[in-house]
Amino acid sequence: MAQENAAFSPGPEEPPRRRGRQRYVEKDGRCNVQQGNVRETYRYLTDLFTTLVDLQWRLSLLFFVLAYALTWLFFGAIWWLIAYGRGDLEHLEDTAWTPCVNNLNGFVAAFLFSIETETTIGYGHRVITDQCPEGIVLLLLQAILGSMVNAFMVGCMFVKISQPNKRAATLVFSSHAVVSLRDGRLCLMFRVGDLRSSHIVEASIRAKLIRSRQTLEGEFIPLHQTDLSVGFDTGDDRLFLVSPLVISHEIDAASPFWEASRRALERDDFEIVVILEGMVEATGMTCQARSSYLVDEVLWGHRFTSVLTLEDGFYEVDYASFHDTFEVPTPSCSARELAEAAARLDAHLYWSIPSRLDEKVEEEGAGEGAGEGAGVDKEQSGCLPPPESESKV
Repeated sequence: MAQENAAFSPGPEEPPRRRGRQRYVEKDGRCNVQQGNVRETYRYLTDLFTTLVDLQWRLSLLFFVLAYALTWLFFGAIWWLIAYGRGDLEHLEDTAWTPCVNNLNGFVAAFLFSIETETTIGYGHRVITDQCPEGIVLLLLQAILGSMVNAFMVGCMFVKISQPNKRAATLVFSSHAVVSLRDGRLCLMFRVGDLRSSHIVEASIRAKLIRSRQTLEGEFIPLHQTDLSVGFDTGDDRLFLVSPLVISHEIDAASPFWEASRRALERDDFEIVVILEGMVEATGMTCQARSSYLVDEVLWGHRFTSVLTLEDGFYEVDYASFHDTFEVPTPSCSARELAEAAARLDAHLYWSIPSRLDEKVEEEGAGEGAGEGAGVDKEQSGCLPPPESESKV
């Protein structure tokens, strides 16, 4: 018993060690992975729309401006060539001459007419005549291609502006994860919250353990991913994220931390990646928020401070203490050792505490006499004698 009670003592705390581990996922959710030596770059062009959406804002705006400017310049040059080939520029003062485009007297005028045609402004000063069939064909072609360019670029800008990753900025994770007892079992816990009043619909949570691993055949896997159960079997991974929630991973026999004690956990080298997914209520688009915890960010023997209070007719969430934790008595042994100690304690109680049926049998035996009491068999009464009585007989 003394050893079991000693397991619950926090013990002397060691100063935290600085880890040199490179994060796989940053705290803000950015994946710290860069693609290198990609030789098949043509694959990016097969999905040009997604490539443009994934570009940085300055590059997207540059491409947006260039797409329109180059189109206007290209068709403006063709309008100028038509006017030059027909001789319209040589008969500017000839009122009897019917040009292809009225009042087109140079390249600048052709460029302005190209803008008016593609954007359907139509100021009325420069108009095409019915004596220019090649101009009519070019007008139809520019109108169609201009509509396609406009739809493509406006679609890219709309998708980029409404990207759900901006919504993920208001989904917050606790700065630390904690390990403490919950219902008598060791659990790894972290907290999630939503800063907006518009909710995330169909929210779900996942957790991954990332650390190096070597197989039986000697293969080294530097970033091996292992699932951490956060309630998939029971449905607890589906969240109603109206107020901050504490997500719990029970350290059981199926957990990779089953045999990890406090000291072993501090010496380990791993990263826990948590992923929160859901649908934005305002736009209906899927949103994903990510964060991670290194070994130094897992606090053993801590619990999260409550942030929810009941006010006059409503609940209030205090995000000022969202990341705060406090120490609680927690065993420093592993979950396996804790389960074995609990099993030994249950077995000790089973054998040491006499049942009421045993007491009743002993009273009846004492009333009938020693001779009759000797014939009573305790094993037939449904209870086994404790080990101490067997050693005395």
